[in-house]
Amino acid sequence: MFDFRPVGDCPKPDAYRQLHDAAEALTSDEPDGVANMANIAALLWDFLPDTNWTGFYRMVGGELVLGPFIGRPACIRIPLGKGVCGTAAAEGETQLVEDVHAFPGHIACDSVTNSELVVPVLRDGDVVAVIDLDSPLKARFDEDDRQGIERLAEIISNRI
Repeated sequence: MFDFRPVGDCPKPDAYRQLHDAAEALTSDEPDGVANMANIAALLWDFLPDTNWTGFYRMVGGELVLGPFIGRPACIRIPLGKGVCGTAAAEGETQLVEDVHAFPGHIACDSVTNSELVVPVLRDGDVVAVIDLDSPLKARFDEDDRQGIERLAEIISNRI
């Protein structure tokens, strides 16, 4: 099958290029969005150290509904504007949160999460999903992560 783990100890931009190539290879010919989200969640889990949850929330009927993920059980439905995911979806903007406990209205689905990166997936200007990354470390995610996951969202926007 495939072995899509990052090669060696490479800088983050190089690791993200490898992640993008892997996502491209796995999703380019697959029309099933759920299958593509499942594989992307697994890639993120393999590629990103110090994460405790990697996955998707899908926009369904005006709210976010849990999609494929790797990690502990999660909140099933998130209203727009609530928590980090709901804020990202409502504003259509990435949320890079160094300390989730300081984020107004944070929804604690997993008490060990301390930082979060949520990137909206846009199709024709509309949010169709969000990519949600959680970490037990404070300030785990940085600008390289933001840029890498935003590029991933662009790559998969028409494949999920």
